[in-house]
Amino acid sequence: MQITNLNPDTAIGASGWWVELEGHRLLMDAGTHPKREGHAGLPRFDLVQKSELDAIAISHCHHDHVGALPVALRYFPKAHVLMTELSYFLAERVLHNSVNVMTRQRDEMGIREYPLFTHDEVDDLAPRFQGFKYNREIDWAAYHKTRAGFRSPTLEFFDAGHALGSAGLMVRGQRETLFYTGDVSFRDQTILKGARFEDVRAEVLIMETTRGNRAVPPGFTREAEIERLTEAIDRVLKRKGCVLIPTFALGRTQEILALLALLMRAGRLRRQPIYIGGLGRVFTEIYDLEAHRTHRQHSNLHLTEALNLVVLERGQIQKMKLAGGRLFVLTAGMMSENTAAHDLALRMIGDERQAIFFVGYADPDTPGGRLKAAQPGETFVFSPSGGTVTRRCEVEDFDLTAHANREELLEFVGEVSPRVVLLGHGEEQSRAWFEEQIRARHPRIKILQPAPGQRVEV
Repeated sequence: MQITNLNPDTAIGASGWWVELEGHRLLMDAGTHPKREGHAGLPRFDLVQKSELDAIAISHCHHDHVGALPVALRYFPKAHVLMTELSYFLAERVLHNSVNVMTRQRDEMGIREYPLFTHDEVDDLAPRFQGFKYNREIDWAAYHKTRAGFRSPTLEFFDAGHALGSAGLMVRGQRETLFYTGDVSFRDQTILKGARFEDVRAEVLIMETTRGNRAVPPGFTREAEIERLTEAIDRVLKRKGCVLIPTFALGRTQEILALLALLMRAGRLRRQPIYIGGLGRVFTEIYDLEAHRTHRQHSNLHLTEALNLVVLERGQIQKMKLAGGRLFVLTAGMMSENTAAHDLALRMIGDERQAIFFVGYADPDTPGGRLKAAQPGETFVFSPSGGTVTRRCEVEDFDLTAHANREELLEFVGEVSPRVVLLGHGEEQSRAWFEEQIRARHPRIKILQPAPGQRVEV
């Protein structure tokens, strides 16, 4: 088995793993880098473009895992595209939204390479997408390459509990097996139940390391963190301030909306409108529609019925009065420029009545990351378009992650008992922690950290 890391960066970036197994080739994920623009943010497809690819398997529909799929299919026009049935309902919408965002960035920021693909291209490619149920073994090798008397390699999706449709990928060949975690949450969230990776065994393990640089504080519980968030929201609303919770449109938005719905139902928060973005509304409706197919809690909780959701129109953020206690759950967890979350934050940062509550990761080099790091009264550059601001609003960070804690992933390594572990999807410090801990606990396991574009024999 040979594996190439196509991520163009050493940290979390454009996910893409090229696997060569028994004469067949599989690409696992085709993402875009959240901090790079244009072609620099794509996986290194150029390194493998002369090879014939049998199939592309998508772990889930976050942009850093699926955002480059149309570009990948230009390089490999004969490849099948495989994903879970829940991701199948999301993929087209995610990619069409990418076209909209790239077109806006071209017009507003002058990025001439954008869009990297078009709406027509997404429409033309969509019939090639295939959705499968969890725990079904799928033949993915090209038919003409399957030799008589030999069983072709298979693929199986395991529920990863990270976001709707997320999956770990089990690849089985004649002689070797590989498991790719994708992004995984072993603990229950408000809606989604934790990953179902029980009894996973494989000789090769490719594992995410997102939270390898973050230890779990003593006594930490998700329930206590939710209580702390509830009290903080109530405190701000009582002083007639507004609360902005920046979230990612798929997954985090729906988890926070579900939490707010349950708190309002229980009388912990007063019932009031919640302002959201259009893409967040689309994915929320899909969460509702596909509740019966999902391994989840509160299966009868339909967010569009339980909450008074108000979709903000373009430009409305600049005109609204920030008084009387409003709740905003807006797409763009890192407050990227040209988003409603970014523009609303600009209005709130200098006002001590307002509050911005983070519930997920924000890269230090993004507007959200810079705001997180700013102290009360500190003046800093929020973003190139937003300029210099002074932080006077309340800012809090609540750990409601959809990623497994590092101790849980370390335990998972022992359960899988692989011969080789490949570490990816994490900062250098995170991967270093895992390597040190795995070596200490499992000295017989070979540990690899392939550099961008590096091909390794496993």
